[in-house]
Amino acid sequence: MPPLLPVTQALLLANVAMFCLSFFVGNLLFGLFALWPIGGGFMPWQIVSYSFLHGGFGHLFFNMLGLWMFGSELERVWGQKRYLQFYFASVLAAAATQLATATLSGSIYPTVGASGGLFGLLLAFGMTFPNRMIVPLIPPIPMKAKVFVAIYGGLELFLGVTGTVSGVAHFAHLGGMLGGYLMIRYWRGQAPFGRRR
Repeated sequence: MPPLLPVTQALLLANVAMFCLSFFVGNLLFGLFALWPIGGGFMPWQIVSYSFLHGGFGHLFFNMLGLWMFGSELERVWGQKRYLQFYFASVLAAAATQLATATLSGSIYPTVGASGGLFGLLLAFGMTFPNRMIVPLIPPIPMKAKVFVAIYGGLELFLGVTGTVSGVAHFAHLGGMLGGYLMIRYWRGQAPFGRRR
């Protein structure tokens, strides 16, 4: 496991603090800060605030574990400013995707969790360290990072299209990956963006 660097640590602590606060004022927090569909309680700040709320301990634990595993390494390589920009670009892209999906499907349920940002970090890890060997918790099989990312992305697409697992914002996860991918292309000056940054 990589060392816990400052921005990753701050994000982790903020998520844990909001989870603890939800035990006391959960309904208020979720009513104001979860990502509600447009026309169903949506407020502009929710496109960021939803990423600090979680629906249960397991949801929080696995998101924070992923944030530590993949985020700290990217923060070390990119530096704090670029890492933070990337994370929130993924969070915003995930929110936009989820709002569009909710509008098209007529969903009335809110979305919470740092998964959109985490999936962006996952994609970035696979693009930055494609041949690094990792051993995921499920399945506990050593594989290259690029293979792990491809499997996870494909699984999310399959589950989102088929609706096999309800209550999970699969398209928001994919939106986080897309936002991260576009951010990396922007930094590299690749299409659809201009010169290298």
